[in-house]
Amino acid sequence: MTRILGVHGVGNYRPGETARQASDNLAAVWRDALGDRPDPARAHGDRTCGGRPDDGRGHDLAVAYYAHLLRPAARHQGGPTGLDGLDAFEQHMVRDWLAELLPRGGVPAGPGTWPLRQAVSWLARTRFPGRAGVEWFVATFFREVATYLREESGSVRGAVRDEVAAAIAAHRPEVVVAHSLGSVVAYEALWAHPETPVELLVTLGSPLALPHAVFPRLDPAPLGQRGGRPPGVRRWVNLADPGDIVAVPPRGVGLQFDGVAVDEHTVIHAFDFHRVRNYLRAPRVREALLGLPHG
Repeated sequence: MTRILGVHGVGNYRPGETARQASDNLAAVWRDALGDRPDPARAHGDRTCGGRPDDGRGHDLAVAYYAHLLRPAARHQGGPTGLDGLDAFEQHMVRDWLAELLPRGGVPAGPGTWPLRQAVSWLARTRFPGRAGVEWFVATFFREVATYLREESGSVRGAVRDEVAAAIAAHRPEVVVAHSLGSVVAYEALWAHPETPVELLVTLGSPLALPHAVFPRLDPAPLGQRGGRPPGVRRWVNLADPGDIVAVPPRGVGLQFDGVAVDEHTVIHAFDFHRVRNYLRAPRVREALLGLPHG
């Protein structure tokens, strides 16, 4: 069976659970989305999963959990939530992102001059009509991304990256599947540990190429405006739904990073952007995990 490590994205904080419990519960969600059978070895506390026969329908899958490290207590005890709760740095990142999505000209008063909520609401109505929760998602995404990337929170970034690197070392995956912000964390963790071999890196709904907000803040910093495949990774596949509002610019990972074997914006789910369950259920993602050619 294939050993897979998942690296979750934003919005996965699980209050009331230990990190171990959260990791196991997220792994159950991922296995269900992939259509895997429950693993009896894991159910009996054997995290090596060495005793299950390979029936072709299962994966030895674990999920690295780091969301608890992105929640400094002072930021989450009362106070405004949603877009109203974003600090100046987080709002700056949202505006950088909006600059990639909102039309330049052609909108009355110019979107760059709009209040943040007005601009996001306009985007939700025009680009994603009928999709609830866009404002909540934007606030959650950029709060967690900013917490990870801001210069003054280097200790948080290091702790998150170390958590994922430790999970890679413990699970020894052949495949790392990283979703959303998790693709940024996995990218940096794999670069920090070039001695770690990974046969396949699959990034899903990745903001790695997001100009201004993410790409120039990566560690290691892009050289000559280009990033690259982590040295220990043999093959890199990036997949994103065309409606995924943080996987911009389209095919940007393939254009901005060397060593990307596949970079596709392909329909994953017609009505629900960015959710990892929908990515993992998509036939194209399963093909990537199986190493099958597309088409």
